[in-house]
This record gives sequence, C-alpha cells and structure tokens, in this order.
Amino acid sequence: MSVELEEVAGFLGQHEPFSHLPEEVLAGLPAQMAVTYVRRGETIVAPGQVNDTLHIIRSGAVDIVSGDGVLLDRRDAGKNFGYSTLVGARESQYGMVAVEDSLLLLLPRASFSELLASYPDLGRFFQSASRRVRAAAEEVRRSSSAEVLRTELGQLLRDRELATVHPDTSIAEAAAEMDRQGVTCLIVADATGTQRPGILTDRDLRSRVVARCKDPRGPVREVMTAPVRTIGADALVFEAMLLMGELGVHHLPVTGAGGIVGVVTSSDIMRLLQADPIYLAADVERSSRSDLDGAFRRAAEVSARFFERGATAAESQRLLTSITDAITRRLCVLAIEELGPPPVPFAFVAVGSQARGEMGPASDQDNALVLGNAYDPEAHGEYFAALGKFVCQGLSEAGQALCPGEMMASNAAWRMTQAQWERTFHGWVTAPDPDALLHTQVFFDFRTVFASDDAARAMARSVRESALASSHGSRRLHTHLAALATFREPPIGFFRGLVVERGGEYASTLDVKRGGTAAVVQMARLYAIVAGIGEVATGERVRASIGTALSEKGARELLDASDYLSDLVLRHQARQLRAGARPDYHIDPRELTERDRAALRDSFRVIKSLQNALASKYPVQAV
Repeated sequence: MSVELEEVAGFLGQHEPFSHLPEEVLAGLPAQMAVTYVRRGETIVAPGQVNDTLHIIRSGAVDIVSGDGVLLDRRDAGKNFGYSTLVGARESQYGMVAVEDSLLLLLPRASFSELLASYPDLGRFFQSASRRVRAAAEEVRRSSSAEVLRTELGQLLRDRELATVHPDTSIAEAAAEMDRQGVTCLIVADATGTQRPGILTDRDLRSRVVARCKDPRGPVREVMTAPVRTIGADALVFEAMLLMGELGVHHLPVTGAGGIVGVVTSSDIMRLLQADPIYLAADVERSSRSDLDGAFRRAAEVSARFFERGATAAESQRLLTSITDAITRRLCVLAIEELGPPPVPFAFVAVGSQARGEMGPASDQDNALVLGNAYDPEAHGEYFAALGKFVCQGLSEAGQALCPGEMMASNAAWRMTQAQWERTFHGWVTAPDPDALLHTQVFFDFRTVFASDDAARAMARSVRESALASSHGSRRLHTHLAALATFREPPIGFFRGLVVERGGEYASTLDVKRGGTAAVVQMARLYAIVAGIGEVATGERVRASIGTALSEKGARELLDASDYLSDLVLRHQARQLRAGARPDYHIDPRELTERDRAALRDSFRVIKSLQNALASKYPVQAV
C-alpha cells in the first residue's frame, strides 16, 4: 500500500462508521475511492439530483440545506453525506454546498452496497437521523430490566387468598378476623356485588375506632375506606410502589377478571426488595424533621442506582419525584403539627419538573400555595408565611436546592387564594409579558402534592382547570410560548457539529438542558395547551397531542429524542453523584463515544426541526 492510501485508511479508521471495519477491509477501501476538490460556495449535490456517491469530508466543511434553502446541518472533517440516496430514493431531498474549500473522498454506490451487504451494522448507521434516534431510544428501552421491581402483581399475589368481610359485620368481628388470618387489611364487600367494595386496614382501626372511641359493635361500613383506589394485576411492583407513595397508603387492592383479587402491601414490597434502599428511602411517613436532613440527596443516589440497575431514565425520574413528594407531604404534616391547624384550607402544589414527575438529581424547588378564598392576609398571613418557610427550608435541608428565582411557597408572591390564582393565570394568558411568560412556562406544570382537606384539593384542581380553559384558545399566548420554545436552539448548526461553551466554569462542555431537554419540555407544554389537554408529564403530553397539535411521526421522533437525552443526562449525573460532585447538565462531548455523539447530534436535529416548524406556524411578527 502506498503512503497516500495508508494515510487515507488511517483517516477513515478514526471516524464512524469505518472505525468498526476489520483492518484488512479498511486497508482496501482507499483504492476504491476517488478524490475531488471543491471550492467554497460550490454545490456538490443539488436537491432532486441523482446521487450515487458517498462523500466523506477529508477537510473543509459542507452545509446540508433543504429544498427551500433552510440550513439543516453543517458537517466537517470526518463526517459524510449523500448516504440517504444510497439507502433510499436516488434523488436527493437536500442540497449539499461547500462552505469552505473542501477535499472530499468519494465512495461509489457499488462499493458502498458491498459494504452494507457484508456488514449490516453499517446499514443502521447510514439510516436517516430520525431512525438512528429511534434505534438509540429503543436500545435504552430494551436495557430497562430491573427485574425485582418489574415483577407483575399477579405473580406476587399468586396462591394467596383474599381476606374479605361483609359490610354489616361488626367492627369487633372484623378485627378478630384480621387477627385470625394474620392480615393487616380486609376487603369489605357483599356477596351480590351490588355495593362498591371498600377496605378496612389496621390504620383505620387505630384512627377511626380506637382514637375516636368508636363503638366496636357498629358495622364495619362506618369505618372502612370507600371507594378504594385499585391497580391491575398486570401492573408492575414498581408501579404499585409509586402509586402507594403518591396516595400515602400502605395497602393497594389489585383487580383481575373477577374484580378485586388481592391486596398488595408496602410490607410485601419491602420483603420482595429485601430492605432495598429504593423502598426504605421512600418510607418517610414517620420521619422527624431532623430525620429528613439529606433525604433528597439520598433519594437522588437511590434513583441513580435504580437507573444503573437497568431502569429507564423516565422510571428513575418518577422514583425520585415520588420520594420528593413523600418528603414534601411529611414536611407539610410536621408544619401543621408545629403551627397548629390551618386557619383556611390550603394546597401545597408542585410546579416545574416535580409537577411533571421528571425530577433529576439537579432539580431545584418550584412550588406554591393555593389558599381558600376566606384567607385574610392580616389574620392568616403570618401562619402561611411560616408554613411556606418551614416546608421550603426543610426541602433545602433535605438537599433539594432553593429556586434561584424564588418561585417557592416561601415567597409571598406564590401564596395566593384560589380566586387570585385564577385571575393571575387569566392575566398571564391574555396579556403575556416577559415575566408572565417565565411564570407561565413553569406554573402550567401544576400538581397538588399535599392538601389540608378535600376542599383544598378541589380548589387547586379548579385553578388548574381554569388555567387550561383560558389558555386553550389564546393564539397570542401560543405565539409567545412558541417563541420561547424556539429561543434556545440546540447546540448544532452554524458552528459545525456540537457547539461547546468557550469559557467559564463549563468551558468545552455542552449544556444538554438548554436547547435540549428544556426545549422538549417547552414544546410539549405548548402542544398540550393548544390541544386543550390536561396531561402534565412531557411524554403523556406529546402522545396526547398526536392528531391535534403534532403529527404521529413528529411525536415519535420527539419522544425518541427526549428518551435519549434524558438517558444521557442521567448517566452523566449518576457518574457525578458517585464522584461526590454536584450534578449538572454540562457534558463534555469528548468523553462520549462516537455513537453517542452521533445520536446526540441526531436528537438535536429532531428538536431543531420541530422548532423550525413552530417558528413557521407561530411567527414572532404576529405577536
């Protein structure tokens, strides 16, 4: 082999996908290639032109542009282009234009086809950006195999008899039956099934009978919990654990073909996990405030370990959110114990990532209070100021950072009555200014974590429903939110490849949140508002928007990009936690594999494409 051919083979061996070829195959490729030089501004392949060549950039840079001249990507040395016409239609959908004087290596179709036939892995690499994103996302999903928590509840309850009692049975007889069977709960149901079933737990006996000196000769129907929240027998242990954490219960009836077929308990899960910290970290119901010190940090570590054991990023985020919800609820209870009963009903609501169930180790606080309309600032202000401070400071001591913008219940601005919240949302919707936009994008993710009573829960729900109703038809708000969703562009494009920060603390890193995961969240929020959908979680928002605000193809590509980016971020943050570092979203692309860099670029391209579509649908000039 001549020195020139050997040098070309060495160059190819440094870049995907050729770096995976056997040495003897790599050594033979240069002899099959031609070399061409193109001047800056020269069109290499025009839209609609037949192309039978894979172009590899030896030096220089080439723009990939759409048929209407929109820049889609800029590729530099080591990258290639023209492959779409070799794996699909021969006529190019795009234009390829040199933006620098460039030296190109040309591999003809026949040689390219031989490579694909001999090495199928190359075919996967040379698919379109969206297909490679889907492949990366599917690989993440397939790797999710945390077996213990993925046991179906039906298997867990197999060969276990359901303990039941009739609604007219006396409380004393029911308690004796629980003792006889050695169970901590009974399903309360009549034989005919005409009445909705309830559940009687050992906690009900303590709080509703003993604590209230209830006559034990009365019927069990008077102290049971009804109606009951249930879960299907085909659901996973993991899902049951999260639902019990969300509801703050220790018993969850399981339904099958014939109705309720069993009850899963927190003790069942604890035994199954053999005192796994995933469960123990979530059990904060009896914790004192000092016990909660560092609880969020510990939960973040547990979430990261769960992820490393094979859970998806979404499952790990839900787990961390569930534990944070439990910590928040416990702090609310402790605040009431210290301050006394609330003078008016209140709901402690999470906004931002906690509301969406998408918390990561780097998530800070975003929360607020919804107060009953009877709230009097002079009479009640001091109480709720103290409560907001107690909970937010407690979360800070648990390890969850305070919000830099003070969007927290400890800030008087975010403690409002139901009526005030509804007026505030109406103002944000009808006359959005920069501050309103900032608040809207966070507060439209709105979920009750703790309510002092049912009335408080209902008033928080009313605030949420009112906000959705007023925002659904507001084209002006949609345009503003679209501008916000497209403002932070993914770090690709004009700067060729992945754009890193040039200086400061995060020099030479990518901020995967800004223009990446945050852009996905913002777009999904807008799609849901436009479609009038009440979903809060990003994935559910995207799926529910199909056919209204988003095409099926666009939704699939956005979900795959989101899955991949979330997985990449959590891998990065898990490593930081192991190293004792503060978790962040700044990733050094030099530490990524070539495949991850390619998938990252493809994910950013999908986001940029959907941002372009939003910018066209909601032009800023229309504001």
